Amino acid sequence: MRADNSQHIVDAARRRSEYTRSRAIQALRELDAAGEPVTFEAVAKRAPVSRSWLYGQPDLRTEVERLRALHRRAPSDQLPAGQRASEASLLRRLEAANSRVRQLAEENRRLRAQLARVLGDQRADRMTTDRVRGHGGDHRRARTTPARALKGS
Repeated sequence: MRADNSQHIVDAARRRSEYTRSRAIQALRELDAAGEPVTFEAVAKRAPVSRSWLYGQPDLRTEVERLRALHRRAPSDQLPAGQRASEASLLRRLEAANSRVRQLAEENRRLRAQLARVLGDQRADRMTTDRVRGHGGDHRRARTTPARALKGS
């Protein structure tokens, strides 16, 4: 007759349940401490547990709902007032970004024009060379690439 090992299975299930609960509680604490939104999905991903399991745990469900409501009520309280950027500071950053965009657009325009000149020069050289040689174009000969031509200018 076999020995009754069911107590070992029950103990293992209890330990697994306790471990799962501890992961979910830790995920709640981490999300709250980081100021991140506390949602069932966020806790489930961080823990990792299923959302349906979270909904089935009355105390964890209550805590998620409490923290979720708390974060919804006070979104501006996530950063202390001294660490929030002022409107003037944000405007200066926006002006700097716009200035940089204008600089890059001008540089891009200049480089496109330079590339067009180089490609046009290459085409003209190729056409001149083909006329001098008296044939319709030898595509096997070595050519200067646009990158090489740009380096030389």
